[in-house]
Amino acid sequence: MLADGSASVGLYFGLGIFAYVLYALAFAGIFKKADQPIWAAFIPIVNTFFLIKTVGRPGWWIVLLLIPCVNIIVGIVILWDLAKSFGHGVGTFICLVLFSFLTLLYLGFGQSQYRGPAAAQV
Repeated sequence: MLADGSASVGLYFGLGIFAYVLYALAFAGIFKKADQPIWAAFIPIVNTFFLIKTVGRPGWWIVLLLIPCVNIIVGIVILWDLAKSFGHGVGTFICLVLFSFLTLLYLGFGQSQYRGPAAAQV
């Protein structure tokens, strides 16, 4: 018989894999609209690099995501640029911050169209 904690570990592991696959599918939809390689959505760290490129920020910003406290600000900037890249405003940005999974699916598979990198438009 399994120990008491092993069932919950398996459950959390399964939920983690499920969440990762759903996020990867959301990124795949976004990358498809942005003419980025879809395979990149399924590889950790690489998907973040291509998301940064999709919003028009330089690729070295991925290093900024490794610095504590700075990564929060950089992440918020990336989400803001992602909302602007799809032609949305503050409402979508707030949804990206609070409900990122659902909003990423909305951007990737909804009616939103990619309008180009937001950072390049400034």
